Amino acid sequence: MTLAILCSGQGTQHEAMFALTAEAPEAAGVFAAAQEALGSDPRRFIREADEQATHANVAGQILCVTQALAAFAALKDTFGARISIAGYSIGELAAWGCAGLYSSAAVVDLARQRALTMDANSRPGDGLAFVRGLPRDKIDGLCARRACDVAIVNPGEMFVIGGGRKELDGLCAEALNLGAAKAGPLKVNVASHTPRLAEASQRFAKALAAHETLTRRPGVRLFSGIDARPVINVGEGQAKLAAQISHTIDWAGCLEACVEAGVDTFLELGPGRALAAMADEAYPNLRARSTEDFRSLEGIRAWLAKASRS
Repeated sequence: MTLAILCSGQGTQHEAMFALTAEAPEAAGVFAAAQEALGSDPRRFIREADEQATHANVAGQILCVTQALAAFAALKDTFGARISIAGYSIGELAAWGCAGLYSSAAVVDLARQRALTMDANSRPGDGLAFVRGLPRDKIDGLCARRACDVAIVNPGEMFVIGGGRKELDGLCAEALNLGAAKAGPLKVNVASHTPRLAEASQRFAKALAAHETLTRRPGVRLFSGIDARPVINVGEGQAKLAAQISHTIDWAGCLEACVEAGVDTFLELGPGRALAAMADEAYPNLRARSTEDFRSLEGIRAWLAKASRS
């Protein structure tokens, strides 16, 4: 088995997202750091807060990196000597923590700062939508007509688009008229990964530089979201990590880069299983699961052990 760890983005937070890791002793430090940043124990917050609160930008980004870091901490001894790691949107920051380049406390604090600077530099009414089933040239034409931008390129002609809600609604309607299979809004209230957030990228670059970077875990290959290239030089990688706030993410390229590196098994850390589903659809001959497919950490460990023998 050659494993790729996929760190999820926002939008799929739910009340049971910490069901597997809440009591894992290896994850205690992660939850402590998240409590300090969130102002509440994330395990309680996700159960008690309403949907609007859990999908707010600051809370959502903190919750998502906490999920990835907690799952990685609980399972890392099962992953083997060599792994690839890629993260989707805020998941890329979590991926840096999983790779060992930032401490868990630093990742959680950076997630908070990232969300705050994105909110501060976002226009009222901005958000994200998705379109599936149209080629890139038609998507680019729609964006040009509607003053929107491609935020994320996913496999299978699935695109995330950023812009104002009114413009996104019109774009989705036009996309469906042009033959798109699906189109609609996402539960994100900023136009992430578009030029609208150029100032946020500049500010987040300073936040990244202010936190100490650590030594990468041996045997880890970390991919950058905006160009799907391995992070070799930490300084260059930090510049790309900041830039992705206002630049298109090539997630299809990240999955392809994992496969080119010899990956035959994908494990998404959650929340949700959107990344595992994309990997499974794009590469049906490979194994792709999410932690949310399992009822226990032991179930994940057993699956990984079986995969390593095949």
